[in-house]
Amino acid sequence: MAALLWFRRDLRLRDLPPLLAAADDGDVLACFVLDPRLEALRARRRLQFLYDSLRHLRDALDGRLLVTRGLPEHQIPLIARDIDASAVHVSDDFAPFGARRDTRVRAALGEIPLVATGSPYLVSPGRVTTDDGAPYRVFTPFFRKWQEIGWHSPARSGPDSVRWLDPGSVAGTAVQRCDIPDPGVRLDLPAGEAAAVRRWGDFVRDGLQRYATDRDYPDRSGTSRMSAYLKFGAIHPRTMVADLDLRHRGPRAYLRQLAFRDFYAAVLHHRPDSAWGNWNRDFDAIETDTGDDAQQLFAAWKAGETGFPIVDAGMRQLRATGFMPNRVRMITASFLVKDLHLPWQWGAQWFLEQLVDGDIANNQHGWQWCAGSGTDAAPYFRVFNPTVQGEKFDPTGDYVRHWIPELASADDAHLRKGQRPPTYPPPIVDHGLERAEALRRYQRVRES
Repeated sequence: MAALLWFRRDLRLRDLPPLLAAADDGDVLACFVLDPRLEALRARRRLQFLYDSLRHLRDALDGRLLVTRGLPEHQIPLIARDIDASAVHVSDDFAPFGARRDTRVRAALGEIPLVATGSPYLVSPGRVTTDDGAPYRVFTPFFRKWQEIGWHSPARSGPDSVRWLDPGSVAGTAVQRCDIPDPGVRLDLPAGEAAAVRRWGDFVRDGLQRYATDRDYPDRSGTSRMSAYLKFGAIHPRTMVADLDLRHRGPRAYLRQLAFRDFYAAVLHHRPDSAWGNWNRDFDAIETDTGDDAQQLFAAWKAGETGFPIVDAGMRQLRATGFMPNRVRMITASFLVKDLHLPWQWGAQWFLEQLVDGDIANNQHGWQWCAGSGTDAAPYFRVFNPTVQGEKFDPTGDYVRHWIPELASADDAHLRKGQRPPTYPPPIVDHGLERAEALRRYQRVRES
């Protein structure tokens, strides 16, 4: 007897329930399918992190990882039949793309079952509902119910808990093996399960207790940088939660962010159309700018040339590293939709192209929170003042000075005193005027 273990967003061997389920079926062949639709994405950093993660997984398996390229609905049935698999085992995938893919693969497998065990979440989408079975529309009651439902302890899986098949045992000539690509992108974050476990351990020791406050201050490196590892399943959140002492404020704040991750996954699961459309359809009527002038403003925002230091610092960090702290993501997103009046989808697309940790549920619904069109959205009248936000969360100006060389020697990095170096661009908009315009547009939607 043999089983096929198909890796997707679960690139690890520890705390991996489908690995244990596959082991119960006999010898196990591990595989990964390079889907050309994903390879075509303009997200080179994220692809680099994925491929690096695959290389680490292959090494952990002593080379016993079959990597092939093609549509999964073609490749997975071929591999499963070549090894006479009794089942194909996976972690469940609830994102719209993954759900559609799995439906096609399940149909193509015919009598061979596609067995989903576990998911990338603490509590899988669809499990946290109101008493009448409806999905939650607001985070706070979701969070209470989420904690009541709870989650399993980490699964006791590992590389030695399975009898692995060598990829050379795949006899069929129709299954084409391929090398793991290398786009040649330089990342500031090492990939793989060992790196994830090591970084989490360092954060628990040195950053977790300060997380509740430091996470909002980009000059303090107060975030854990675990989001990319969670995105590709190099570590499961169960493993992380086991280290949280919830008697303390920092761990409680961190748990809340993991709950937000589950919440947004659930929102997208119940409303797949909200990946690119407004969750609150009333906001389909919001007036946005899309002409040539709007495109020029968008280009300045992407380049970090808006003349607002905290916005530009964040956008330059994103372009240089593929990362931006969450507080700065909110500031830059608010600026795009409420100061520049551009569609949130433009910003969401740019973030997905740049971010190493780009996740469709977190990214899209974080943007909709800022735009006012999502669940638990920021009130329409909340328009971040980028200068005030910069002074509050980067009080020393060190974050701005680091990412904007033109302001490296400025006494007032946030330019509140108006001493603007000639090499740094002037503001592309007047925040006070654009705030009033944003409120006018939002009020019209509210009234309608």
